[in-house]
Parts: sequence; C-alpha cells; structure tokens
Amino acid sequence: MLVGYVRVSKNDGTQTLSPQLDAMREAGVESNRIYEDMASGRKDDRPGLNACLKALQPGNTLVVWKLDRLGRDLKHLVKTLDDLRSRNVGLKVLAGAGAQIDTNTSNGRLFFGIFAVLAEFERELIVERTQAGLAAARARGRKGGRPRKMDRSTLMMAMSALSDPKANASEVAKRLGITTTTLYMYLNGDGSLKEAGQSIIS
Repeated sequence: MLVGYVRVSKNDGTQTLSPQLDAMREAGVESNRIYEDMASGRKDDRPGLNACLKALQPGNTLVVWKLDRLGRDLKHLVKTLDDLRSRNVGLKVLAGAGAQIDTNTSNGRLFFGIFAVLAEFERELIVERTQAGLAAARARGRKGGRPRKMDRSTLMMAMSALSDPKANASEVAKRLGITTTTLYMYLNGDGSLKEAGQSIIS
C-alpha cells in the first residue's frame, strides 16, 4: 500500500500543496492516504508527519515529492529512513535530487543500505563522543552522571544556618544556591542530619 506525505513551509497562502498532491495521485496514492503539513521543515513538531509515520505498516511504501519534504536536516533524514528500513517500510521519491528513488527496485534498496550505514556511523560517533567525555571527566576526578548539588562545606553551612530557630529554610537554600527540596533531602528543619547528610559528613 502506498502512503503519501506532502508539506509546504508556509501557511500564509503563498505556497500550495496542489503540485505535490497532483504528483501523489499520479503515482497512485489514494487521497485518503495522504498526510499533510504546513510547517517549516526545521520544526520538530509536525503532526502530519508524526501521524503518517505512525500509520505506516510493514510492507507499505512511503511516497514523498522530494527528500527535503521528509527530513529537517541530514541527521533527521538518516534517522527517519533508517527507522523506515527497520520497520520494513519502503520509500519512493518523485522529484528533486532523490528523484526515482524506489526501494522496490535494486537501486532503491542500495540507497536504503547507504542510509543504514550512515545511521550506524552516527550511532557509533555518539557512543565514541560519550565515552571520550566520560573518560575526560574521570581524568579530572569527576564521576559520570549529574553533579551532586550538596557537598560537605555546603552541608556544614546549611546545618549552622538552620540551627537558628528563626532561620527560613527557603532563604537558606537560596543563599547556598540549592533548592529547598535538596536542602531537606540532607537535613531536618532544625539542622540535624538525615541519612543522606550523614553519608556526606562521614
């Protein structure tokens, strides 16, 4: 089954979907299986595209007028096409630089294979960058994960401040650059230590 997706960047009347819709119908896509967006390709939230991708089933073929109708940028395009390939959804491009791409043909399947390699390359780069970042952090004495907002010196100042019966917990937290939630995670309202606070002191 053929499923179409069309998009124009502006919805002020200066651009029209008609040429794309005509091309879809000529390619054999039924009108009730064409999804539309009137939004910039740079936008993350494109309800028509989201609905289209969700509706696609294994064995379907997604038909687009041009490749730039589909992806926000090359990275997004590679990710989208790799997702289609993994779901056994084909792709057919009707015009533009990717014209005549059709994964029902051997050349089209080669095209999908190239994008699969690019997607794998991108994933490996992300893993490599993450590992390099963690290694650099460890070399500087930092552990992975979010930095702890409460350290020993901050805790000691908080204990001293809260020992004053007139102290206001939210004001103390603000002065120390932490949230009230974080403050109460380590201390009771009178400045005495909770279990988490004891672990820092010890």
